[in-house]
Order: sequence, then C-alpha cells, then structure tokens
Amino acid sequence: MNYFFVKNLKRNVGTVLALFLLLFFDQYTKRLAVIHLKDQSSFVLIDRVLEFSYLENTGAAFSSFAGRQTFLILLTSMVILVVIWKYFTLPAEKRFAGMRIGLLFIAGGAVGNLIDRITQQYVVDFIYFVPIDFPKFNVADIYITIGVALLAVLLFFYYNDEEFEALLAIRQKHADK
Repeated sequence: MNYFFVKNLKRNVGTVLALFLLLFFDQYTKRLAVIHLKDQSSFVLIDRVLEFSYLENTGAAFSSFAGRQTFLILLTSMVILVVIWKYFTLPAEKRFAGMRIGLLFIAGGAVGNLIDRITQQYVVDFIYFVPIDFPKFNVADIYITIGVALLAVLLFFYYNDEEFEALLAIRQKHADK
C-alpha cells in the first residue's frame, strides 16, 4: 500500500467525508429550489436584499459560455483534476491545512455544478442578491468563492516567498543530500 495514503489515511477519509457533506448540501438546496421555486414567483427572504428565484443556467459564471455544455464539462473536469492533484501534493504540515480547506471548497463547488451539467445540461441557480443586481447563484458557487478567497488570502498574506513558490511549482524540487 502507498506510504503517502497510509500516512495520511485519517486526513484523506476526513476529506472524502467533508466533500460528500458539501455535495449533499449543494444538491439538497438545488433540489429544494426545483421543488419550491420552479414556475413560482420569487421568495423574498429579506425585502430589497435577498430573495430566492429559480433559474436554469446553461452557462458558467454570469451565464458566460451559455449553451456550451461539452466545453464547460471538460473545463470543469480539468479544474477538478488540477485541484485534486494539488491537494495531494501539498506538504503534509499543518501549516498547509488552510490551503487544503480552500482546495476542498473549490473541488466541492466544481463537482456540485458538474453533477448538474452532466445530469441536466444546466445548473440550478436560485440565490439573488438584490442591492447590486448580482446574477443568481447557488451553494456550489458560494463554495468556489470561499475557496478562492481563502487561497488568495493565504497566498498573499500567510505563506512566505519560498512557500509561495513551492506551492505554485508544478514539480517539487528535491534537495540533494
């Protein structure tokens, strides 16, 4: 059995469980949106601030690439693979736990929306932030935003220059001993 897997078995099992929880909550909220919001008027949660209304988004963020499902499925799959690869190539130290959490949120959001694209040919969006007329989004989009924001804060303010370069490296450099 692979030493890496055995050494990090507890963390890997925790990661898989966390990913399933993220996916469950995303898919559950989308299912609720279909049941309660499809073909209905908007549900106002906070007047002039937040409401729920149903949208079938055939594109990506802000409905870009609308109708290009094959491209979006391939692109999302590639992003997921890169995130998984980076997750498992991070140094094992606790210092990189935040990076792992950020990558987990990105993977959870990407997989959640990928499930919709593959099974329905669109993504269910239902959260609408009224004051800035922001496009509708869903829980998976929130996960991706949290993950990207966390990674940005860590990369810009937490890791030193050497760690930053190592994190962005495609191959780990090994010092000769």
